Amino acid sequence: MFYVARRVAVSLLLLWVIATVVFLSLHLVPGDPAELLLSTGGAAPDPALVEELREQLGLNRPLWDQYASFLQGLARLDLGRSLVDDVPVIDEIATRLPRTLELILAGTLLAVAIGIPAGSHAARSPGGSFDRVAGWIAALLQAVPVFVLGTLLVLLFAQTLRVMPAGGYVAFAQDPARHLLLLALPAVAIAKGMAATVFRMTRASVLDQLSRDHVRTARAKGLAPRLVQRRHVLRNALIPVTTVLGLQIGSLLGGTVLVEYVFNWPGLSTPLLRAVEGRDYPVVVGIVLTVSALFLLINLVMDLLYALLDPRIARS
Repeated sequence: MFYVARRVAVSLLLLWVIATVVFLSLHLVPGDPAELLLSTGGAAPDPALVEELREQLGLNRPLWDQYASFLQGLARLDLGRSLVDDVPVIDEIATRLPRTLELILAGTLLAVAIGIPAGSHAARSPGGSFDRVAGWIAALLQAVPVFVLGTLLVLLFAQTLRVMPAGGYVAFAQDPARHLLLLALPAVAIAKGMAATVFRMTRASVLDQLSRDHVRTARAKGLAPRLVQRRHVLRNALIPVTTVLGLQIGSLLGGTVLVEYVFNWPGLSTPLLRAVEGRDYPVVVGIVLTVSALFLLINLVMDLLYALLDPRIARS
């Protein structure tokens, strides 16, 4: 319990630091946000309108007062309202975040389903034909940018073979089959790099475990190869794989932007790009903090899973 409490406390502290950095970054950006928002076509805005907008945004208050209001809003999950659409930022995030998380979850499950079995099989016969071919494929997948692979998938399966839709979104409740069909290609695109990384880490970790004394002892006692692989090799080999997997899932929170754009998947990327272009600061801050909080949550879950796989960590 102390290990869990310590990890939760560290995650909350990091979230506060990130929120503080984001808040201060907005005030360090050159120029007046209110003036930038009202500037159209390079013409100088009316000073009266600028002052009115500054008062509306609370920019005319002392910095410490703005910071206190900012933290109070975060505590209430109040991320403000969009300056462009005048809708609560939390509502926009609540609508689009599940779609991004669904894409990340689908890509992660696909990467794990491919990477761990392939890495484990390659480690049992290092230097063999399967090991070499799988290694080449993994290197190729890591080298190809995600937007290039996404474009190639659309060109092959949607434009040439015409067996998959090019992109779009349909709610699962409305049409489950169509929803899963639209999810397939972006999930493959987002899983490619993670699958290659999981394959390489699993292969290296299984090879390391196969050379350990306790594995040789288990074999000498006459345990079946499958039991040795499952109880003594794979369980311990998954500990470093879990760590890498947590980092990879966190990086996907940023990597989904290009995938969602290529496949027209309505996740967080669309409002984020629109907010950056329109200088809609509350939306930008809300999405950045949401992604940061998710990254910390994912790493917290991975730390707890890491301790579950190796109980010695929880006692450290």
